[in-house]
Amino acid sequence: MDKQEAAQKLQQLLGNVNAVGVAHSVVVELSKYIIIFLFAVYTWHCFTVFIGRDKERKERVYRHQLKLVFTIHFICSLVLYLNSLNIRIPALYVLQVLLFLFVGKSYPYVYEGMSRIVLNNMIMLLMIGMVMIERLDIASAVRQMTFTAAICVAGLFIPYVIEKFSYFDIFGWFYAIAGLLLLALVFVIGEEHYGAKNWISIGSFALQPSEFVKIIYVFFAAAFLTKAKKFMDIVPVTIVASAHVMILVLERDLGAALIYFITYLVILYVSTERLIYLLTGLACGSGAAVVAYHLFTHVQNRVIAWRDPWSTIDNQGYQVARSLFALGTGGWFGMGLGEGMPETIPVASSDFIFSAIGEELGVFFAICVILVEISCFVMFVNIALKMTRRFYKLTALGLAVEFIFQVFLTVGGAIKFIPSTGVTLPLVSYGGSSVISTVVLFSIIQGMYVLNREEAGDSEAKKRRRRGAETDYPEEDASSGDRRRPRKTVTRRPAGQR
Repeated sequence: MDKQEAAQKLQQLLGNVNAVGVAHSVVVELSKYIIIFLFAVYTWHCFTVFIGRDKERKERVYRHQLKLVFTIHFICSLVLYLNSLNIRIPALYVLQVLLFLFVGKSYPYVYEGMSRIVLNNMIMLLMIGMVMIERLDIASAVRQMTFTAAICVAGLFIPYVIEKFSYFDIFGWFYAIAGLLLLALVFVIGEEHYGAKNWISIGSFALQPSEFVKIIYVFFAAAFLTKAKKFMDIVPVTIVASAHVMILVLERDLGAALIYFITYLVILYVSTERLIYLLTGLACGSGAAVVAYHLFTHVQNRVIAWRDPWSTIDNQGYQVARSLFALGTGGWFGMGLGEGMPETIPVASSDFIFSAIGEELGVFFAICVILVEISCFVMFVNIALKMTRRFYKLTALGLAVEFIFQVFLTVGGAIKFIPSTGVTLPLVSYGGSSVISTVVLFSIIQGMYVLNREEAGDSEAKKRRRRGAETDYPEEDASSGDRRRPRKTVTRRPAGQR
C-alpha cells in the first residue's frame, strides 16, 4: 500500500514537472511571436511618423514607441528569468528600466526641440543589446549596463555644449594632433586582441582609442574641408587623414581603417562636389586592400573564411560557418530566447551579435534591427541637410556615414556578404568603448538638431518682426484697446472718370 501511494505521488510529481515544462515551452514559443510583432510595429512607426504635419499625432507615436520598448523589454526579461531562474536578471531589469526612463524623460525635458525618433531608436537599440548580452553572459551585461548608464548621464550635457559653443571649427589642428597621438599611443602601451593591436588596458578596464578618435576625426576633416577652396587646400588635409588610416592599418585594425577611409572620402566629395576625388580615392583604397591582403596573414585568413568557410570549418572558417548555421537555424521567427546556442559563435556578444539575434529572435527581427539603424542614419542625414553652417553640415554627415558603414561591416561580415572586419554593431554589441562613442555620437547629433531648430526659430522670429515693422499701424485706440487695421491709401479720380 505504501509502495503504491509512493508510486502515485511520484507519477503525480512527474506529471507536474512535465506540465511546467510544457507551459514553459508555450510561453517561450508565444513570446517570440509577440516580440517580433511589437518590434515590427515599432519599426513601422520609424518610417511613417513623418507622414503629415499633425504634431499631436507625432507625439502619440513617440509615446507609443516608448511603450513598445518597455513592453518588449519586460517580455524578454521575463523569458530570460524563466529560463535561468537567476535572481540577477530581475535586478538588472529594474536598473535598466530606471535607466531607460531617465533617458526617455530627462533628455526631452532638458531639450524640448530634440529629435524624439533618434532618442527612441537609441533606447530601443540599447535595450536589444542589453537583452542579448544578458542572454549570453550575465557578467558582461552588468558591465555593459554600467558603461551605458555613465555615458547616458554624461551625454545629457553634450547637446548643451554643442548649442552654446560655436567655435568648434577653429580647432582643426588640435583635432588632428590629438587623434594621431591617441591612435599612436597603442604602439607604446597597447595590447593585441584577435590579431589587432588596438587596445589599451587601464586596470581592469580596456578601451579602444579608435572608437573615440573616430569622432574627433570627423571634426578634424569637417573643420579643414569647410574652408578648403582649391586643390592645395585639400592636400594637407588628405595627408593627415591618410596618416590616421595608416596607423590603424599598422595596428591591424582594418575595420576601423575602412570606416575612417570611407568617411573622409564622403566628406571630401560633399565639400568639393568633385567626382574625380571620390573615384581616385576608391581606386587608391582598392589598391591598398590588395596590398593589405599580401602583407597581413590575418587578412588572408579572413578572406579564405569568406570565400569558402565550409572547407576550413575546423580552422579559419569556423566563425563564419557557425554564424551562418545560427541564422539558418533561427529561420524567420527564431528559436526563442534561451533556446538556441549562440554562445558557440566566437565573440557572439560583440562582432557577431547579429547572428545571435537571428538565431534566437529570428531573421525577421534581425532585419527590423537593420531598419531601425537605417532610420537613425536617415535622420542623421536629414539633420545634416538642414544645418545652415557648413561645418556642422559636414560633421553631421560624417558621423552619419561612420554609423551606417559600421552597421554595414558588421552585418555584412555576419552573413558572409563581405569578409569579417571585427567591428561592432552600434549600440547593440558588447563593448564599453563602442557604446560610449556611439552614445556620444547620438548626443552630438541631437545637439546639432536642437541648434538648427533654434536658429530656424530665431530666423522666423526676425522675419515676423521685419514684416511687423514694415506694416503701417496707427496707435491703439485708448478707449477700446483695439488695434485698428492699417490705413489704406485712396487715390481720387478726376471728375468725370470712372
